[in-house]
Amino acid sequence: MELTLQAVGKKVGAQTWLYPMDLTLHSGAVTVLLGATQAGKTSLMRIMAGLDEPTSGRVVVDGVDVTGVPVRERNVAMVYQQFINYPSLSVAKNIASPLKLRGDKDIDKRVRELAERLHIEMFLDRLPAELSGGQQQRVALARALAKGAPLMLLDEPLVNLDYKLREELRDELTQLFASGDSTVVYATTEPTEALLLGGYTAVLHEGRLLQYGPTSEVFHSPANLAVARAFSDPPMNQIAAQRSASGLVLEGTELVLDGRQALGSGQRFVVGIRASSLRLQPQPGDIVVHGTVELAEISGSDTYVHAASPMGNLVAQVTGVHYFALGAPVNLHVQPGQVYVFGENEALLMAPRRAGGI
Repeated sequence: MELTLQAVGKKVGAQTWLYPMDLTLHSGAVTVLLGATQAGKTSLMRIMAGLDEPTSGRVVVDGVDVTGVPVRERNVAMVYQQFINYPSLSVAKNIASPLKLRGDKDIDKRVRELAERLHIEMFLDRLPAELSGGQQQRVALARALAKGAPLMLLDEPLVNLDYKLREELRDELTQLFASGDSTVVYATTEPTEALLLGGYTAVLHEGRLLQYGPTSEVFHSPANLAVARAFSDPPMNQIAAQRSASGLVLEGTELVLDGRQALGSGQRFVVGIRASSLRLQPQPGDIVVHGTVELAEISGSDTYVHAASPMGNLVAQVTGVHYFALGAPVNLHVQPGQVYVFGENEALLMAPRRAGGI
């Protein structure tokens, strides 16, 4: 199915929850709504589902205006942050409920197939309260999949699970959505989750749609600094810069740029460096930032080094486990071709060249 929002906006009293936006979801694909808390993700999904009406604009499904059509008259499946299951029904009956409403045949077979796909077949005779949080969320997902709705909405469905369960379910969801049977909308605050799910990403910020496109394209070529901030974890390092004869100057350090013509007529710029682009080991042609260690966090197989420098406070994501004494000197290195350049209006002017020139 194809869902299109035409100048859709939402006001509640004097507050604007969603500013008018146009968005057409790619049919049969996953669209991630990425943004911080109160970015407008849930408000937008409720309008897509028919739970709320927009204050302005239209919702069009397969060419038909469904603005104001309630959710009970639409074929939509939705999964929330909290595990919403029927507490008095067994797992099997929870999954079977939409199939029975539809009058399907071979319900038991379909229930078992879905349970096996989500690894909960051994719990079919249990009540939801007898399961762990991750298992309960799998039941809710199985019931949503059983509905076979052409539009599936998932509002941060993994946020209340522990790290290991999130990782497991995220991988499984990616495989489940790959079939293209439904158009999927998935809301998250985590950039890493958007990258893992792939598909398309719509970046929201304070009720505004900032950018929409293939996830890899939005990540590698953020339209502006706000998108870059939203789609970086940890946040992208930002350094004030000024024009020079050969490119830019960052606190006395020359940044030579091949595409100087892309800078336009502006004089002041912001250079963005992703934490993963900063290294401890030098390479020929590097920009070197001299700093002191303020904090070193070990997370999994990476170390996050927080350093104070003449260019401001920077964060480097370094592969491997490294130990630093607080206040110790540290040199961070980055290739000139790995930086982003944003103009005075915060619009993207230059982005790193991707492998193969893409």
